[in-house]
Amino acid sequence: MANLQDIKNRYNIVGNCDALNRALDIALQVAPTDLSVLIVGESGVGKEIIPRLIHDHSTRKGKNYFAINCGSIPEGTIDSELFGHEKGAFTDAIGESKGYFGVADKGTIFLDEVGELPLATQARLLRVLENGEYIRVGGQEVRKTDVRVVAATNVNIRKAISEGRFREDLYYRLNTIPIQMPPLRDRGDDILKLFRLFAMQTAEKYRLPRITLTKEAQQRMLEYKWPGNVRQLKNITEQMSVLSEQREIDAETIARFIPKDESTTLPALTPGQTGPHNYENERKAIFKILYEMQNSVGDVRRELNALRQRIDDAAQIAAQAQTLSTHFTPAISSDQTNNSALDVSHVVEDAEAEEIADAEMENLNLNEQERQTIVKALERNNGNRSKTAQELGISSRTLYRKLKLYGLT
Repeated sequence: MANLQDIKNRYNIVGNCDALNRALDIALQVAPTDLSVLIVGESGVGKEIIPRLIHDHSTRKGKNYFAINCGSIPEGTIDSELFGHEKGAFTDAIGESKGYFGVADKGTIFLDEVGELPLATQARLLRVLENGEYIRVGGQEVRKTDVRVVAATNVNIRKAISEGRFREDLYYRLNTIPIQMPPLRDRGDDILKLFRLFAMQTAEKYRLPRITLTKEAQQRMLEYKWPGNVRQLKNITEQMSVLSEQREIDAETIARFIPKDESTTLPALTPGQTGPHNYENERKAIFKILYEMQNSVGDVRRELNALRQRIDDAAQIAAQAQTLSTHFTPAISSDQTNNSALDVSHVVEDAEAEEIADAEMENLNLNEQERQTIVKALERNNGNRSKTAQELGISSRTLYRKLKLYGLT
């Protein structure tokens, strides 16, 4: 354990909860190998510490280390960024580029937010993991690289696989050694230790008296769920250090910085009491979403059935007209037959056109509803796109595409 404490001191890691110690211990054990590692955890829990630790304690520690946020690179250029490109491969390719996998040969690459990779890029990455081969964008030559890949994600990869957004074979390649980083709300007294660290750092940086917490304020910190994890705790500590006139933060003062509502507050426990997390609020929210989705699916099913019935009716009319024209050809002139067929054809075409128009109108309505939802979410978050994406349950890159689609950029 002494060795683990030395690691914490070196990388400025604060905390002693079992889940955190377990994650660090696994990282140290796997570091000397070349096995791929997948770090899983919510946004803001500090996943970026693990790949740096792995690289520094591996045989590659003297080579290049690159940390790449896959969610921040546009889909159209990410292949070029990772695997390089040849001169003239696209409009702005005025020269050739080795890409990260070329430059990081013999070193380590950390792919943060790997769940945001496009499917085509996932296929390229899988080939690198399997045999170290890749081809530059616009090139034909197969190149080799020897790179250790450590990946991280805050999305549910298994759900992404079931939705067709992530390759299952790539998941198993990356997930050779899984490391789970615990959310801040599960780390107990580590919350107060991290607060003291951030308070001290802020006081030194801005030459301010260090803030402290009363017993009631400490309890409020422990009861809060910290959806933004360590990153949110640091931001709030800095806000209180700079904006609060008092240096001893009480429960009333802390309430101005930490929202108090059931969705972000853990059930209060008496001193020494432990118990399972109460998921009742989450369960109710999930049931509500599922109920609304069920109603929406039912509406769509009924509309599709009505559309099929109308098309079947039109087809029956056309078939009957064809039968009549066949049986009564001697009594009907060719012009009359052609006119009847045209009339029936118009009936079918009109029905199809009406259905297409209805579908287009429904699509426009859905698009407008989505646009309004995004606008309102942006207003609630004062234009902060990261918070807006988190509230809507989508990635920042998806939100950017939606803003561009609806002319909101």
